[in-house]
Amino acid sequence: MDRPIYITPAGYGAMRGEYQRLFEIERPALVETISWAAGNGDRSENGDYIYGRKRLREIDRTLDRLSKKLAKIQVVDPSQQPDRGRAWFGATVTIADEDDAERVVTLVGEDEADAGAGRISWHAPLARALRGAAVGDLRRVILPGGEKEYEVVAIDYP
Repeated sequence: MDRPIYITPAGYGAMRGEYQRLFEIERPALVETISWAAGNGDRSENGDYIYGRKRLREIDRTLDRLSKKLAKIQVVDPSQQPDRGRAWFGATVTIADEDDAERVVTLVGEDEADAGAGRISWHAPLARALRGAAVGDLRRVILPGGEKEYEVVAIDYP
């Protein structure tokens, strides 16, 4: 079953920008370089030609992957969330563990996730535990380090 790929407007813009950069700028420049290198004679020892063909295959694979994702994407604008009292896609949630150590996470699409920046995938165990939570709710989550309980301290939307 194909599930939609949820993404924020900023994430969609970044993905679309990468696709356009590769398709409109990088790929044509590379094709020109390969064509020039091919005209230089022996291709078996021509580094520009060999590297160019390899890089072109990488770009084509990336373009194929991005075009398939862009076809399935469902852009969800968190600022339009009608139920701001609960944690849904795009919410920035402040949670506290048993030791009162606070952590701030934003629930985003898989392609936007960056744990170091506090953006976790909507499908991550912690995000699944936080879905639908309201301020004051306690949620248990099984993490690689063991089971933890978090209290939802605050929920914000852009």
